[in-house]
Amino acid sequence: MKLIASLTSPYARKVRIVLAEKKIDCPLQLDIPWESTSTVADFNPLGKVPVLLMDDGSSLYDSRVIVEYLDAISPVSRLLPQDRRLLVETRRFEALADGICDAAANIVVERRRPTVQQSQEWVDRQQGKIDRGLAALSAMLGERHWCNGEGYSLADIATGCMLGYLDFRFADLPWRDLYPNLERLYDKLSAQASFADTVPPAA
Repeated sequence: MKLIASLTSPYARKVRIVLAEKKIDCPLQLDIPWESTSTVADFNPLGKVPVLLMDDGSSLYDSRVIVEYLDAISPVSRLLPQDRRLLVETRRFEALADGICDAAANIVVERRRPTVQQSQEWVDRQQGKIDRGLAALSAMLGERHWCNGEGYSLADIATGCMLGYLDFRFADLPWRDLYPNLERLYDKLSAQASFADTVPPAA
């Protein structure tokens, strides 16, 4: 297997953390989809990272599909609960965290356009998704130590990658002041080797 990824993608970081937690050795091929030399579209018709290249020449995408596959092929550190209720709760956190990343990435892309072509209405719409998503995640987490209430799981990884992406791209967003329970979770996650080893490079 080989992972095609960008070091700044929160979705790719999620997969890289899962690989580390599962102790799966997987070479990393760096590719930035925005660059003209990118070959991502050769393996994912949507032109997005991450992509997991399989030994038989096939490929898996997106991150949610990849992490489910990785969790299934190794019994080490199961990150998706077997209990149906906990699995749904874990997936709910992941979907919301990924959705916040989608909205944040949309703002990043919009701000890269020429100023005269940018739409503040579009940016505000995406910011609203981020604001509502953070409020919902904070309410869902409450005072629990882990997102699904039972133990470290993909829910925590997805949430941590999202918060890290906000720090990386939106350093002025005061999510820590607004949601101290998310800050506590993020600080705990950041101390883990899998998170520390995948911090995005300085812009």
